[in-house]
Amino acid sequence: MSAIYCIYSSAVGRRRRVGAWAVGPQAVRLRLRRSDADRGGVVVEASYGRCRPVTDFEKLNRIGEGTYGIVYRVRDKASGEIVALKKLRIDATTGSGEGLPTSTIREVGALLKMRHPNVVQMKELVVGKSLENMFIVLEYCEQDLASLLDNMKTPFNESQVKCIMLQVFAGLVHIHQHFIIHRDLKVSNLLMTDDGIVKIADFGLARAFAVPQEGDMTPNVVTLWYRAPELLLGGKEHTTAIDIWASGCILGELLSHKPLLPGRTEIQQLDYIIDLLGTPNETIWPGFSDLPAAKNFTLKTQPYNNLKQKFPTLSDQGFRLMNFLLMYDPRKRYSAAQGLASPYFKEQPMPCAPSHLPTFPQFRNLKQSQPAPTAAGIGKA
Repeated sequence: MSAIYCIYSSAVGRRRRVGAWAVGPQAVRLRLRRSDADRGGVVVEASYGRCRPVTDFEKLNRIGEGTYGIVYRVRDKASGEIVALKKLRIDATTGSGEGLPTSTIREVGALLKMRHPNVVQMKELVVGKSLENMFIVLEYCEQDLASLLDNMKTPFNESQVKCIMLQVFAGLVHIHQHFIIHRDLKVSNLLMTDDGIVKIADFGLARAFAVPQEGDMTPNVVTLWYRAPELLLGGKEHTTAIDIWASGCILGELLSHKPLLPGRTEIQQLDYIIDLLGTPNETIWPGFSDLPAAKNFTLKTQPYNNLKQKFPTLSDQGFRLMNFLLMYDPRKRYSAAQGLASPYFKEQPMPCAPSHLPTFPQFRNLKQSQPAPTAAGIGKA
């Protein structure tokens, strides 16, 4: 059982309880509680004083929609600071006893735990006039990589790609050190400031790991183009390796200026992976044949790893990094720390400084023109 309690001054001064959160004339206390079985007795608690009303912010424009909420660019009327305001999706009338969805609890809980330059920072919670209106205030980032890739005339050069990937790995190290799997890493969830600082965002699908879970996890997480083969084949054991696979897809996308594995269905996605890496087998991936979809679906036969042909100018160290990010066996994939320490980032061309990354003010806040699909298919439980 998960619960969030948000207490703030209401117009009529009455105390009400809706689902998993409470409203009354007292200071705000956000409390994310996990049962002993669910989170090993972990309790994350943060006190915010009084919860400010959303009217303290001036809406400037809508800048996008995350996995579980609409995002606006707003100005804090008190300080003048430009921030992002994410409207949380809340159904207070479901009768399920969960006023805040699990996705919201996950995202807020994850953001409360983390403070890192390469992870988007949550500043506060604010509330609207009704219980159905609750918002997260986040630091504002001017651009996202998906919009840049869609609109740039020339791709990032290799020095710039290295700078971006170093920041992605640094953020992932921090996330994984807090026992969190992002589970939806993709270029549209990588934000960038005008100073070239890359920040991992949108934790609506994030999950804790290394503690017992309540039942199996669904394999249908992670946007299809970035989804690891164990998930495509119906595996329900989620590890940090699914974020690492996604980071390999991002590296390939940055180098080639187009999605590495742009499948439209799970079957097509598997075909693209096999065309690139060859057909998996028990020798290179012990336990592969026990995955649900592997038992019921015959994979195409392709014996060769074609990464070298796909990236002919990539150095040996770059090829080694790509291979370990896109390893079939999740147990053999690099960790985020190993990716960060790769010799690829220590050879010429050296990574540029973040401040030297190109910025394109005319592309700010543009949505990705062709969002990657999230189709379910053969791996669905």
